[in-house]
Amino acid sequence: MPAGYRPSKKMVVKMPQRSAVTRLPDDIRAELNRRLVQNGFADYQGLADWLADLGYEISKSSIHRYGQNFDNRLAALTTATAQAKAVTEVVGDEEGAMNEALIRLVQEKLFDVLVNLQIDDPDSFAKVFPKLGLMVARLGNASVKQKQWQAEARKKAKSAARAVDRIVRQTDLPPEKVDEIQKKILGIV
Repeated sequence: MPAGYRPSKKMVVKMPQRSAVTRLPDDIRAELNRRLVQNGFADYQGLADWLADLGYEISKSSIHRYGQNFDNRLAALTTATAQAKAVTEVVGDEEGAMNEALIRLVQEKLFDVLVNLQIDDPDSFAKVFPKLGLMVARLGNASVKQKQWQAEARKKAKSAARAVDRIVRQTDLPPEKVDEIQKKILGIV
């Protein structure tokens, strides 16, 4: 804009209003989500009527837009779950690698959200930011617990390998076989 330019009062730009569905109380929105899934993301007029009976006037178009977004997120989650299951079946997950990868993925996505967070609406920011902070803390805690679990699992495997070693050495098995048994216990290929 040119220096000294002052927009007239008629040129005030308003931010788009938040979706009426996202302003619903958490319990009503959770029930709406359940009904959307149960109805196969259809019967938006019926859902609008149900909400109207509860005192919330929301158009079927608004519910449809919200439903499409929810359906897309649900489809992405279903796909990710199926892929994770397939990977786990192929490579296994004895050391919690899938959980660790999931934690890292969520941390990455959360970082993107924080970087791209726009503070246009202070009230929304005040509600969202503490939740994001709590998410970061919980992910950090989950990561620490994952590493503790891995360390404990390795410790138990080494202890089991030593116990087997003591027992097997009392037999007439060749040392190569004893080493092979230990490697299998410890997961060494």
